[in-house]
Amino acid sequence: MRVVLTLALMGALSVLGAPGAAAQEDQCALTDDRLAEVSGVAADGEHWYVVNDGGRASTVYVLDRDCTVADVITGPTDPYDVEDLARAADGTLWLSDTGDNDKDRKTVALISLTPGGKSTVHRVTYPDGPKDSEALLLSRDGVPHLVTKNPFGTADIYRPAKKLTSPGPTALEHVGSLTLRPTDTQGGPVPASVGSVLVTGGAVSPDGTVVALRTYTDAYLYAAPDGDILAALKREPVRVPLPNEPQGEAIAIEPDGTLVSMSEGEGSTVRTVSGVTVTAEEAPPTTEATPEPEPGQTAAPVVEDDGLATIPAIGVTAVAVGALLLFMHRRATRKRA
Repeated sequence: MRVVLTLALMGALSVLGAPGAAAQEDQCALTDDRLAEVSGVAADGEHWYVVNDGGRASTVYVLDRDCTVADVITGPTDPYDVEDLARAADGTLWLSDTGDNDKDRKTVALISLTPGGKSTVHRVTYPDGPKDSEALLLSRDGVPHLVTKNPFGTADIYRPAKKLTSPGPTALEHVGSLTLRPTDTQGGPVPASVGSVLVTGGAVSPDGTVVALRTYTDAYLYAAPDGDILAALKREPVRVPLPNEPQGEAIAIEPDGTLVSMSEGEGSTVRTVSGVTVTAEEAPPTTEATPEPEPGQTAAPVVEDDGLATIPAIGVTAVAVGALLLFMHRRATRKRA
């Protein structure tokens, strides 16, 4: 069933609760042992292009719709920690070598990989110190945007301040931020109070009119009728729960609007959410912010449109954050091994 969600006219959660709203479907399992750490996916309507984090070369696996590996595209560039993947209109694959759990990388990199296996590294630097980024958004005019991963829910957005050079580095500029609130969707390797606000992947639809960000537990869809990623991320998103994924880090949008979700973990299931289309009438971006509590008061829960109260991201418990930091440190250590 095809579902049209009009952001300017209706709230995201009320739409998701409507009868017949976007059905989720399990497609196939990633049983090939080469696909045990999927961190990014792109789609062209015929194939899924998948990248693992880690690795010794710039490698993208091309999957048929039954999760079999139909082709492997490999370039000689040795990445450090690839976290996401985007596909440009000309077929070039962009690997986001931007993982930095320990915040100790002086530069990170964007690696372009042609279908013929030619790889080019473009080193980039943040203006305000190292960041861990797991989401790459490639605009339809080819400008990459990086979205950071933050356990307190506020994700920063960066893009190159000028045209990318190789090998670089090219300076990034901070162009915005967004805040996600915790949800009760279960899944992921850390408690939902933290995992539901961590941005672990991103995608832009082939026509550039929908921007997607995901966490370990949910996907958020933003309307971009003019292809402007920054304007889109200021709008109220549509939330699509992706429950019970072991470590959901990959998201893509098919040409027909179908969401594709993948998770790390050998044998994990590829999930699709059929034909979701996000449209928006031109309306002012959402600008309201939760007021700061008065001195001596605690922040009140934010009440979502479905009546469920959620605690603001700043209220995440120290225990949950500690568990996340331990998990991230172990993950970084494993990748270096």
